[in-house]
Amino acid sequence: MGIKNPFIFFCFLFILHCSSAESLNKEREVIELKGGPKDVAWVVQLSDLHFSVHHPERARNFSKIVGPTLSMINPSLVFITGDLTDGKSKDLLTMKQDEEEWLEYQKVLEDVIKRSGLKKNMFYDLRGNHDAFGVPAFGGKFDFYSNYSINGQLKRSGLVNSVTIQTGERSILFVGFDSAMSLGLRGPTNLFGHPTDQLLDEISSELSVLDSQPTKPVTKIAYGHFPLSFSAASHSGRTLKDIFLTHNLSAYLCGHLHTKFGKNLKRHHESNQHTSYSHRLLQLNGHGSLPAKTCSDGASELKEFWEWEMGDWRKSRAMRILAIDRGWTSFVDVDLKLGAKNMIILPTFPLDSRFTLDRSFHKYKMDPLYFNNIRALVFSSSPIVSVVARIYDSSPENLVMVLETPMKKSGDASSRADLYTCLWNFKAFEDPSPDRFLLQIDAVDIRGRSTLTELRPFSVGGLRAKLSWNWKEFIVMGCQWDALYYPILWSFYLLILSILLIPKAISLVSNRQYTYKNFISNKGLVSCAAWILSELYNVPLVWLSMIVYLFYLILCPWFSGQVFTEGGERGYMTYRGWVLRLNKRAKLDFHGYPDIMVVVLPHLYFVVLPTVIVIGALVAERAIFQDHLRALSAKKEDDYLVTNKVSASTNRRNKTLTLLHRRWIRKILLLISSAICWKHFLNCRALIKAYAMNPLIHFPIYSMLIPLFLAYTIYKTSRAE
Repeated sequence: MGIKNPFIFFCFLFILHCSSAESLNKEREVIELKGGPKDVAWVVQLSDLHFSVHHPERARNFSKIVGPTLSMINPSLVFITGDLTDGKSKDLLTMKQDEEEWLEYQKVLEDVIKRSGLKKNMFYDLRGNHDAFGVPAFGGKFDFYSNYSINGQLKRSGLVNSVTIQTGERSILFVGFDSAMSLGLRGPTNLFGHPTDQLLDEISSELSVLDSQPTKPVTKIAYGHFPLSFSAASHSGRTLKDIFLTHNLSAYLCGHLHTKFGKNLKRHHESNQHTSYSHRLLQLNGHGSLPAKTCSDGASELKEFWEWEMGDWRKSRAMRILAIDRGWTSFVDVDLKLGAKNMIILPTFPLDSRFTLDRSFHKYKMDPLYFNNIRALVFSSSPIVSVVARIYDSSPENLVMVLETPMKKSGDASSRADLYTCLWNFKAFEDPSPDRFLLQIDAVDIRGRSTLTELRPFSVGGLRAKLSWNWKEFIVMGCQWDALYYPILWSFYLLILSILLIPKAISLVSNRQYTYKNFISNKGLVSCAAWILSELYNVPLVWLSMIVYLFYLILCPWFSGQVFTEGGERGYMTYRGWVLRLNKRAKLDFHGYPDIMVVVLPHLYFVVLPTVIVIGALVAERAIFQDHLRALSAKKEDDYLVTNKVSASTNRRNKTLTLLHRRWIRKILLLISSAICWKHFLNCRALIKAYAMNPLIHFPIYSMLIPLFLAYTIYKTSRAE
């Protein structure tokens, strides 16, 4: 039966449209802030809890410390950015889901919510890679996150969830997303975030949801688990960085790396950086480019955002408070290893010059309304007696205090927290150096307990101070590992195959012979390499087997393993990723790229490469020993030394002869060979535990050939022929 009245039909469509819009609005939660301080909001971030049945103190301390601390801070939102549970065995080698850990997580979070006095819907948690270990599908038997997480309990089922804080003067949009691998492989080959094109479109859509309100300022902040350096590009080549720059994000909050790699894991991203291939692979320091321009240099055209990785709860007991004060974004990371704090101070203006955005200063154009106050949020379990702001000048050899002024509490009893402010002459602190002046806030409570903030550099002109990394921070934040994997892999093959094949090809068309005597007569790196390779070619089985093994690693599976928590099918791993089944087009689907690099690259660079070097050294040592024996048998020791231009004292010559005669170099090489085999054994043992494998059945070539290469070479070089 058709619809006879068009008017009724269009009304029906309108009702459907309104219902759809209403459902979308329900998904995007909005929090209206009431009370002071005006135009100020703050949230809390926690990350990498790693609740474990083997380490119950993590959950116990979380329940004891975090609840009272949140009660004191009274944030508008609490974000827990992944790795909620550990999913590891006691020996750290088997990685799969444990329901007992999730039950503990649910219990502890309920207790924290009760102690904090906050509403449950103010908490947002998302998955990390540990929460996806061995999970074959969302909503399946081992997807405990969907049952026990806060998001799961509140039916936030999507991979993207957004919430908006309304301060009255502006909107603060938070967009969280889950980029963990959709097919949750067991570790260690589950290390990267894998945003799909569909996920990137959803994130982009959520970040643009308030763009239709141009009259009201919007601050956009995203949060996830994986840093951008450990987030792969989508199938079409798009990245999270592309999306964030397009939507003028202010900050991206993440976790994953833990403080063991450093406490300075911050990175500035901007659109006007060099687009060379090398720059897409590496960033040498935290700010990423030359010192920032002043606000008069056209910074409004710059698209930029900050990436702020935070410490872990697992060992560091870290918590972050992020504040948005009149559009300015600032944060403080709190160390709770010694227990809950009695007082926490977060300066919100002037901004830390290490973490400023150029466009923020351009927007406000030195308006006194925004610049004429020093401002700080003070969270305390006891009433505050005094708060003092101090500014130090670091240009002399010693710090010199140039300003000390008391701060007054703004707002009234209805305020959500204590905001302290004081007037200052900001123009007196204009300086071309972004880190000359340092701010420190000192607060004293009614019990006489004093709390000092760290000395923070600031620049009222918007200049950004240098943010340097140590080598570990550069490795994990400055390297784009998904883009670096293939260059590092093919560089290894280019090096090894060039060494093994090119000299062999030259030797076939050249009559020149490379021996130890020639090397002694014509010392040099090229002469040494040519001689060692010539000796290696004299053991053809080893040389040919190494060539075949290298091509095997590219052309064939490395091993077959159990990739899910329990049962299910086995997969096999290649250098391109895991293969579990053929797709509908009867083609291979690879999963876990570039995560498999944590197995591939260590094996190539720390096992195969040292093996090639040691094998070359063993055959070279045999050649030296053979030459030594020939010299002794001919009883022309002195003539031999003169002929080869060896001039040394008798004592030194005797030591050299003793070294050769007893073959101490060989003994050292045997020790190194043992170390390589031990390293290889540990790798194989870890893989056996990780993927439930038998080395003789599931990866015999990977597990056996390296020790066999070394053993055969040791045997062949044991005697001089």
